[in-house]
Amino acid sequence: MGTTGQLTSVPEPKYWHLRTVLLRAIDSEFSTGQVLPNERELAARFGVARATLRQALDQLELEGRLVRRRGIGTLIAAPRVGVPVNRQEEGWPGAGRSQAWRTVDCTTAPASPRLAKHLGIAEGATVHTVRRVRLVEGRAVATESLHVPASALPHLPGFRAESDRARSVLRQLERLEVDGESRAVELGVAEADEAALLERPPGSPVLVMTTQYASAGRLVALAVATYRADTCKLTFGEAGLVEVTPVAAAAGASAEVRTAS
Repeated sequence: MGTTGQLTSVPEPKYWHLRTVLLRAIDSEFSTGQVLPNERELAARFGVARATLRQALDQLELEGRLVRRRGIGTLIAAPRVGVPVNRQEEGWPGAGRSQAWRTVDCTTAPASPRLAKHLGIAEGATVHTVRRVRLVEGRAVATESLHVPASALPHLPGFRAESDRARSVLRQLERLEVDGESRAVELGVAEADEAALLERPPGSPVLVMTTQYASAGRLVALAVATYRADTCKLTFGEAGLVEVTPVAAAAGASAEVRTAS
């Protein structure tokens, strides 16, 4: 059978068309924080079934354009908060100036085969992992797992409590001179543990940023941060000229930013 080289046209789902119509109405008729009419009124206005309307509203909530509040209704969401992710803004290794990190826990364990490969160390080598939550204006916008090979911190003092271990790891890292770093950003979904920390349902869209830090010519830390895609956008560089904002149709897309000092 021959091919024509033409793509078969795929009908647009009703809920997706309604999503586009709703977006136009939101941009022209409503302001941030305003409550939308109830589902019955909206379904009647746009001449659609309530099931179709719910699909469209669910999609817009995932995209961060709407937010549902129990006892209030569906509100127009505030614009995404710009979150700087360059080292000049964040500090090293992420001790933000205007943003705050809250430590969740810190563990020391042998590296799994996958983690060892990413860190360039032997399988089973000791690795310290600090888990943190990033807060912006009091809201959790990201979780981070910061993996540090024990060999990168040979003078790490002893510690009695888990909180002491986390502080010691972070303090020792801050004393290292970073001579190179790389960042990669891709779309993903929140796993159960991350979703709980971000107060989102599992499977919610997120931006996963992986950062490698080098010092004295070797990799000394690997940070894997998961950012809420519905409430924040990532900015790179002092001017914040690059913004990475997820789009539902670009599930396979990724963006990468690499810097070296």
